[in-house]
Amino acid sequence: MKKFKCIMLIDDNRDDNFFHERVIRKCNAAEVVVVKQTGMSALEYLRSKGGDDELHPNLIFLDVNMPGMNGWDFLKEYARLEAFQRSAIVVILTTSENPDDRAKAIGMNADFITKPLTLETLEEIMGRYPDA
Repeated sequence: MKKFKCIMLIDDNRDDNFFHERVIRKCNAAEVVVVKQTGMSALEYLRSKGGDDELHPNLIFLDVNMPGMNGWDFLKEYARLEAFQRSAIVVILTTSENPDDRAKAIGMNADFITKPLTLETLEEIMGRYPDA
């Protein structure tokens, strides 16, 4: 199975981040896992690491419901970044099963899956994006 150089988790819930990072590591899906608890800190990271291939995420798992900057706000700001800073695949990882949220994610060029991230779901996502 393909291995990503870097996967970023953006979620305000520490327990979810811990669990999802364990799934990523168990699956050996990434060389580096970057965990951010806010959309703003994720954007700051992306701006600062934009040109560094080793630390720039190929895949971002993004929660929707976060205080301050929610996932939708993050996606709007992410779209404004320079092309090399927004080259990652974004997957909304949420508890929401609302079809409107799924449609909104797709309309904002993001994939959509529900929590929790499982080995099977991660393998499916990795298979969906073999060239990332």
